Amino acid sequence: MIPRQGRATVERLLDRAPAVVLTGIRQVGKTTLALEVAKGRRATYLDLERPSDLAQLADIEHYCERHADRLVVFDEIHRTPGLFAPLRGIIDERRRAGRRTGHFLFLGSASVELLKQSGETLAGRVAHFELRPFNALEISWSATFPLLAPASPARPCAASGRCSHTTKARRSTRLTWPAASTSRASPSAATST
Repeated sequence: MIPRQGRATVERLLDRAPAVVLTGIRQVGKTTLALEVAKGRRATYLDLERPSDLAQLADIEHYCERHADRLVVFDEIHRTPGLFAPLRGIIDERRRAGRRTGHFLFLGSASVELLKQSGETLAGRVAHFELRPFNALEISWSATFPLLAPASPARPCAASGRCSHTTKARRSTRLTWPAASTSRASPSAATST
């Protein structure tokens, strides 16, 4: 996985708010990022497009009570926006008991309706973060450190770091700024005529 800069932001938001809504366009990496965040915490993951996961939420209060000591990740929350209302009471109950942050991580496509519903129902209880496509620093990192990527059948020597594939990849992926052109006239030369 290419390390995402947004991970630190999501971690920080979970340490400050009871719930975080992580939005972004489809296939931007929301689930991958959430699973990486969940690895560092006691967490449970529910994909609300899977009927078996959705069935576990038939009694949302009981489910949350059983997982009170965990971060619960709800993927594809835009499929079941009705969950926000009961979760509001659960968050308030946990806050009164002294557990103020890191209860829920909601993942969904960046829709105005999702943001509106979560913002209205969970006002004062939720933080929002939009995950955008890879930026140049993230892509540059993965190109600069290709040895951290697993070796593939096409490049079995990548793990050793001594193959020409790795060296060529490093050389061809360096980001450089274009050199200043000396053919342009300087501002002083343009005004002296």
